[in-house]
Amino acid sequence: MSATEIGGRCDERFTEVRDAFEAVVAGDAGGASAAVFLDGEPVVDLWGGYADQAQDRAWERDTLTNVWSISKTMTNLCAIILADQGELDLHAPVARYWPQFAAAGKDAVEVRHLLSHTAGLPGWDEPLKSPGDLYDWDRCTGPLAAQRPWWEPGSVSGYHALTQGYLVGEVVRRITGQSPGSFFAERVAGPLGADFHIGLPAADDDRVADVFNLEGLAVPPELQEMSDKVFGKPNVLADPSRTVSTRAWRAAEIPAGNGHGNARSVATVQSVIACGGEVGGVRLLSEKGVQAIFDQQIDGVDLLLRTPVKFGMGWALGYGGSPFTGARTCYWGGAGGHMVTADCDNRLVVAYMMSHMKFGGRFKTTGDERFGAIVKAAYHALNRG
Repeated sequence: MSATEIGGRCDERFTEVRDAFEAVVAGDAGGASAAVFLDGEPVVDLWGGYADQAQDRAWERDTLTNVWSISKTMTNLCAIILADQGELDLHAPVARYWPQFAAAGKDAVEVRHLLSHTAGLPGWDEPLKSPGDLYDWDRCTGPLAAQRPWWEPGSVSGYHALTQGYLVGEVVRRITGQSPGSFFAERVAGPLGADFHIGLPAADDDRVADVFNLEGLAVPPELQEMSDKVFGKPNVLADPSRTVSTRAWRAAEIPAGNGHGNARSVATVQSVIACGGEVGGVRLLSEKGVQAIFDQQIDGVDLLLRTPVKFGMGWALGYGGSPFTGARTCYWGGAGGHMVTADCDNRLVVAYMMSHMKFGGRFKTTGDERFGAIVKAAYHALNRG
């Protein structure tokens, strides 16, 4: 298929989503995939554009890409599953499962604080020296267990951009004996048939679209020290192509940032939430288990994102001023434009994954105009009936 063509299928009711996606791809330097699932079934499954910055490879049906913080929703889902099965108490101290975590006054920090970015551990006191440190599980988890929170846990959110995956992932590992990537593959992706990976096998390298950032990522001087501690040195988001395209990055388990998938696989997994815990005859959560996600933990201006956000258990919750405003709608995005929203009331999921990262002058994980056009078209089509 030529990169100028749009591949996939779209139900007649949702043709305006296809129109929106075609316009997005036509005006972009990279490629993308978009999916809309209703009642757990794909009504839109589209892809197009380029899988590399040089524009030599077309984005195909099974193309994958690094989806950055969309990975958090997959890791957090593992914790929600364990909670639903009675193996994890979201209101219990983290130290119940990870005794070393009680150090430096963290004995009262609860699992819910990890899931809502309120634990006060958004970065490492001693910044990571290279991206390679992210591949060392003990190097990332050990210092977090030992250090003191940067603020009173539970009082405010401060986006745990990379640390959330290690924190939640270590709790999952302590309970199950499995790494978060292995647990996800066995208990989520496998049963659902979802082509999403936290730790990508080398055999899949040829399917990966390279992410790239044409505009860089400017960090205000007053936030530079914190940025170093949160993202490490150097910041992998500033020039991702040098790191994210390597085998070492893809093979590692960085549960908050190196998940590989596409819109179809992301929408498949997130439909578990939108459809009350069951998709395609596979039940991963009870209705009560799904509802735990919507237990609001914090509402205010996030210290790092510098924007208002409501966090539940592992996802942000629907807010005014966007199409996803419902009381039972949750969402999150990945750096540069990836985005997914799950709407329980409409049993709807909209997902958009792409290769060309855009920041608009600041770090954010709430999508951009590309996803905005697609999700608005999806809701317009849904409401038009």
